[in-house]
Amino acid sequence: MAQTSIFADRRALILIATLCCLLWGSAVPAVKFGYGLIGIAPGDTPSLLLFAGMRFCLAGLMLLGYSLLMRRTIAMTPRRLGEVTLLGLGQTTAQYVCYYIGLAHTTAVKTSILSSTLVFFSVLLAHLIYTDDKLDGRKALGCLIGFAGVVAVNLAAGGAFDFHFAWMGEGLLLVSTFAGSLAAIYGRRLSQDMDATVMTGWQLLLGGSVLTAMGWFGGGHFAQFSVGAGALVVYLAAVSAVAFALWSLLLKHNPVGSVAVFNFEIPVFGVILAALVLGESVLEWKNLAALLLVSAGIWLVTTKARRPTVSAP
Repeated sequence: MAQTSIFADRRALILIATLCCLLWGSAVPAVKFGYGLIGIAPGDTPSLLLFAGMRFCLAGLMLLGYSLLMRRTIAMTPRRLGEVTLLGLGQTTAQYVCYYIGLAHTTAVKTSILSSTLVFFSVLLAHLIYTDDKLDGRKALGCLIGFAGVVAVNLAAGGAFDFHFAWMGEGLLLVSTFAGSLAAIYGRRLSQDMDATVMTGWQLLLGGSVLTAMGWFGGGHFAQFSVGAGALVVYLAAVSAVAFALWSLLLKHNPVGSVAVFNFEIPVFGVILAALVLGESVLEWKNLAALLLVSAGIWLVTTKARRPTVSAP
């Protein structure tokens, strides 16, 4: 019961969700740095999938190992294993296959902006599925303001945005975000009567195994692999393990829309952290404007409007 009260608390929701997005945002420059350490060309999709698969498999093993240390049961019935496998295929395999292929066929600016549509898909699907998570004007406005922050930080970053649409690029990115939002809602249902950490560990391991197999049999390989590259993979795996586990717990105890809106923070944190790594200026108007817009959008979605009080005559 204590765990439930912690993750259902609004202040804890803001802190934990922001931590998750900060971790995922840190993975953006870390992954790009890792490509150079391992010798993966940006367009080498099989090697990218192999790299991602190793990362998620290791993350899953970390969570299952932690669950064993905490004396939690990680064994699954055939029905449960089938459900978690389906979750892993959607949340890890399908989402990241479409993401990496789409990324190779479009610009980084478009990737960041289109990836943030996950929030809209999550809010709309939650509206259709859950009676306690309906879309209203306040939530819609918050999503639009948060999306404006993502657009601001990316368009001001120097990349040109055009309205060209290709299924192998922009189309697959939209499929990726839809798969991720649908899988998150499915995972929320599973977590109601399943340990969220164990569930996340299995879905990462199973989904990551499929990614690894696809990369390996597709001809993926690493040109070089140093101790530093290994340490980076461990870091990325730990980021995935912690962030996905905490995110699953938040979804278990909160409406999907109230959690999903924090995804707008990921590209903003990614841009800021990438600037820090590359030695660029962080205190720019585009970053500050993006943070303000995203924060305003999150505030609108996660708070309820106060009803006007009527004084007695």
